[in-house]
Amino acid sequence: MSVSTYCDAREALRVKTRFVPGFPVEGIVFEDLTPVLADAEAFHLLVDELAAAARKMGAEMIGGLDARGFLLGSAVAYKLGLGILAIRKRGKLPPPVHTKEYELEYGTAALELPANGIELEGVKVVLIDDVLATGGTLVAARDLIRQLGGEVAGYGVVLEVVNLDGRKKLQGAPVFVVNDLQTS
Repeated sequence: MSVSTYCDAREALRVKTRFVPGFPVEGIVFEDLTPVLADAEAFHLLVDELAAAARKMGAEMIGGLDARGFLLGSAVAYKLGLGILAIRKRGKLPPPVHTKEYELEYGTAALELPANGIELEGVKVVLIDDVLATGGTLVAARDLIRQLGGEVAGYGVVLEVVNLDGRKKLQGAPVFVVNDLQTS
């Protein structure tokens, strides 16, 4: 029987998250989860917590946001025996696509889903991403899913930058955060 390195996912995040001030622009502190994801035990703890939350939210499909949300969302979907909806950044999918532009804390971006080939009508999707900051990315993903007839049953993220108030934009569905951080 192996001995656990961490008592829970929060401790694993405290120990393994790398904070990079001034990236991608001055005034932003980037929370790099790469060391967390590379640690097998820490990764398992995160996936287990996100999967438990998604199950409680009634997930019928998991939506993983490009790019770290792909890693987390795929693992959660696999654990729950569900499909993964890869919600891509603009320009990564062949046309036709549905596109939703949104604001970031340091610029603008867009997300896309295929216009055909995926049936979302009436499907309860739980969106999984790494960080909830301003909420723009999750709102754009929610809007795309609604445009295709799906329902966002909830949101699961690893970290929340609380002082950016992104959670306020996600009203109407539960938000699960593994660990809240007070960074900007």
